[in-house]
Amino acid sequence: MATTAEFRNGLCIEFNGDLYKLVEFQHVKPGKGPAFVRTKLKNLKTGKVIPNTFDAGARIEIARVERRPYQFLYKDDNGYNFMNTENFEQISINEDMIDNYQFMKEGQGVEIMVHADTETPLTCELPAFVELEITYTEPGFRGDTASNTLKKATLETGAIVQVPLFIDEGTKIRIDTRTGTYFERVK
Repeated sequence: MATTAEFRNGLCIEFNGDLYKLVEFQHVKPGKGPAFVRTKLKNLKTGKVIPNTFDAGARIEIARVERRPYQFLYKDDNGYNFMNTENFEQISINEDMIDNYQFMKEGQGVEIMVHADTETPLTCELPAFVELEITYTEPGFRGDTASNTLKKATLETGAIVQVPLFIDEGTKIRIDTRTGTYFERVK
């Protein structure tokens, strides 16, 4: 058992019979009345984010969750298939358990959060930045780097992102997987 004083972003807790990940929290000490902690919790099974308020110092149950390195192998009718890079076991998980699955390519390294007690996979997280090649985009204008205009570009995984006008086909770019946006050109 722990208390609300141990809250931090990304902490996994057992709440109302389910596993939740703490997305954000704010400790509030009003001028009148007791202190409390306002939180946003993401259900690890459904992905739904709910707001909840805890009394300051309330007891919570911290879930034992492990982050394990996996490699994305392929997608089939059963879902996305991954291989554990330490013991070479393979698992298949659903698309809704993966954040920004459209930026995943074969051979990509990811981290899968696994509930340590039941050995069930909870979520799959990509690295913060991935490098992908542009397979199609409209031709750009040479030297047009001063304007802040963007155009659509299709990546090798099939995802579509907005890129600056000077980016051409065949260019490798770095994508921020947390926001799903263009970050920079890779040289």
